[in-house]
Amino acid sequence: MARAERYDAVVVGAGPNGLAAAVRLAQEGRTVLVLEGADTVGGGSRSAELTLPGFVHDVCSAVHPLAAASPFLSGLPLAVHGLELIQPGVPLAHPLDDGTAVVVHRSVRDTAAGLGDDARAYRRLMDPFVERFGDLMTQLLGPLRPPRHPVLMARFGLHALRSATAVAEGSFEGERARAVFAGLAAHSVLALEEPLTAAFGMLLGITAHGAGWPVAHGGSQRIADALASLLGSLGGQIETGVHVRSIDELPRARAYLFDVVPASLDRIAGHRLPGSYRERLRKFRHGPGVYKLDLALDGPVPWTADGCADAGTVHVGGTLAEIAASERAVADGHHPERPFVLVAQQSRFDPARVPVGKQALWAYCHVPNGSTVDMSERIESQIERFAPGFRDLILERHTMGPADLAAYNPNYPGGDISGGAHGGLQLFARPAPAIVPYATPAEGIYLCSSSTPPGAGVHGMCGFHAAEAALERMG
Repeated sequence: MARAERYDAVVVGAGPNGLAAAVRLAQEGRTVLVLEGADTVGGGSRSAELTLPGFVHDVCSAVHPLAAASPFLSGLPLAVHGLELIQPGVPLAHPLDDGTAVVVHRSVRDTAAGLGDDARAYRRLMDPFVERFGDLMTQLLGPLRPPRHPVLMARFGLHALRSATAVAEGSFEGERARAVFAGLAAHSVLALEEPLTAAFGMLLGITAHGAGWPVAHGGSQRIADALASLLGSLGGQIETGVHVRSIDELPRARAYLFDVVPASLDRIAGHRLPGSYRERLRKFRHGPGVYKLDLALDGPVPWTADGCADAGTVHVGGTLAEIAASERAVADGHHPERPFVLVAQQSRFDPARVPVGKQALWAYCHVPNGSTVDMSERIESQIERFAPGFRDLILERHTMGPADLAAYNPNYPGGDISGGAHGGLQLFARPAPAIVPYATPAEGIYLCSSSTPPGAGVHGMCGFHAAEAALERMG
């Protein structure tokens, strides 16, 4: 389809947020053009044969609790456009050195039953929010704003504003519950003694019960493909392989939405932005990076603990103390000998991703931003610790360090896959404090990436809220 001379909106970047923004605009009858530098849409939601032929690996995001919980994505007819979310037997397992694992079931009650004397405390922590799951997600997956449900949010804030270690140690007596909460909170990519890290543990635990932690049938690419297909059905256009160097290269439009990190926005459109705003963009902080390992396996991982084989995600890191030490080391610029490892085994529940009898494994750990250290041996050692014989199954490896990730996606500077550090005010005020964080001071220029609220995750809500801001100004 040929380009028009003028559009209502041009979106730069076809990650989940850019596509969500375009879909929302097209739903309102606006003419939309999406430009993507890579050869395929998807951003952090792409899949590829990274190891051996027939093994489909997720290049970045692999498990999608926030896609299932997203007030916007969950309401779209994405199934009609080819998306099927598969719920593993259980969302999460967390093995321990005694040969058992804490298993997080969809049911709060069933999960609590595996926590011994902490069963009642776990239910007291989770039940009030799982029961109001929809209300909570609508509030949390958006910009900072007055709560529609003040009592619910006040109760959530009593926990969320604290550090993960404080909530784990203050809420639970036993190591099992403390460990599983630490693993959930470590998704913050912060030292677990930092304020607000408990928010991540709360959010991801609640989401496991409220929406599950599904994987996309055929690979995470299917999420982006479904959004692109939906956009096309609404009349939107997408062009891939287009590297935008300046806003001046773009077709005329009433609104320009950028699914990019602040530094890229400054580079592309900085000459149209006030100097004070550009300075804020340049002060935006990026967090630690990740080191990622994809494996083609000759069979399923031989986990020692019951429950791990049924889990889509396995948190490999041991106790609260061990996980906290790992994340503190990264925050201090070091490389832990025993890193906290996030493992996903999508092919156990989606056999179409691998040849018959084989498995694919996805794993990563946190490292300092820009790290050049090969963490493969340490990641494999951690998995072997809880699955003796695992190494004997490895047919092929594919590694991606911070430099590889940054080359793959310019939204991952230094290997930061979260769109920016989560610490302090920046968790809420992304990229800078503002009543409408998606709108820049320049007329018609918006930021819609995970560098805006609510931040990282395949939920599309950054794009949705940016599109709403643009629609309001278009009138």
